[in-house]
Amino acid sequence: MKARLLATALCLTTALATAACSKADSEAPVSNGGAPASAFRDQPLVSEIYTADPSAHVFDGKIYIYPSHDIETPTTDDDLGNQYAMRDYRVLSMEKIGGKVTIGPVALDVKDVPWASQQMWAPDAAYKDGTYYLYFPARDKVKDKNGLGTFRIGVATSKDPMGPFVAEKDPIPGSFSMDPAVFTDDDGASYMYFGGIWGGQLQRWATGKFDPNGSDTDLMQWSKRSAAPTCACS
Repeated sequence: MKARLLATALCLTTALATAACSKADSEAPVSNGGAPASAFRDQPLVSEIYTADPSAHVFDGKIYIYPSHDIETPTTDDDLGNQYAMRDYRVLSMEKIGGKVTIGPVALDVKDVPWASQQMWAPDAAYKDGTYYLYFPARDKVKDKNGLGTFRIGVATSKDPMGPFVAEKDPIPGSFSMDPAVFTDDDGASYMYFGGIWGGQLQRWATGKFDPNGSDTDLMQWSKRSAAPTCACS
């Protein structure tokens, strides 16, 4: 199953990554009908909603994709990522690569996460002993110098890979930053990799303790190593 999962994830990641890339150094070719042909190598999996940051898994022979779900906002782009509102998660499912994509209902909403205030960014999922686990980053409710919460990582559970998921009342103890990625080894040990600078705030953890007044972007110390992504295991 693991080999199949990795192969599926690789194919989906390639398709999703190339679907968003246009030919930057040349114009799109013109089709026989006179209209510009698609600049996509493959068409997006969905166009009804805005999605990003997908993680793909195979559960019981079916493909499930866990993306972040963006919405339109009037907020201008900034270094904090305020333009990425992302209030909930929707799970995509497919019977096979290239098959029909089903967009599930809301799997988890930020209003149903007791500790979170906003911005549910890139998630990941895992399965163990009959339970599906959704790992997700979100800002907590303790405001910093910008009036924003600190990114933590939470977990929610469901008996169905499509959800709905029920969030734990608190974030994972000691968690911070964003973009969790979960891996379970053959010996049963599980690992979660996470981290990101700028909006992900990893630069504020450079000393091992959160600095609420730290840099919004990076450490601006080019001769020194940057704060590295982190791994937690269980």
